[in-house]
Amino acid sequence: MKLGNNVRRYRFDREELSQQRLAEAIGVTRQTIFAIEKGRFVPSTLLALRIARFFGKPVEELFYIIENEDAE
Repeated sequence: MKLGNNVRRYRFDREELSQQRLAEAIGVTRQTIFAIEKGRFVPSTLLALRIARFFGKPVEELFYIIENEDAE
């Protein structure tokens, strides 16, 4: 089981917002945004909520559980 996300999709839906701009808006580094998008870093609850608030979306729209990695 792992955590999937739609962060990149929502960045591009918002006029191709850069990783750097998103990072600055929520108080993390660009590398953190990159790692989240690639699934290499699972954000804390607080960080996930800050990202969701930034996009004005429920956290469940940005992050979801992948039950079986082979089904991805």
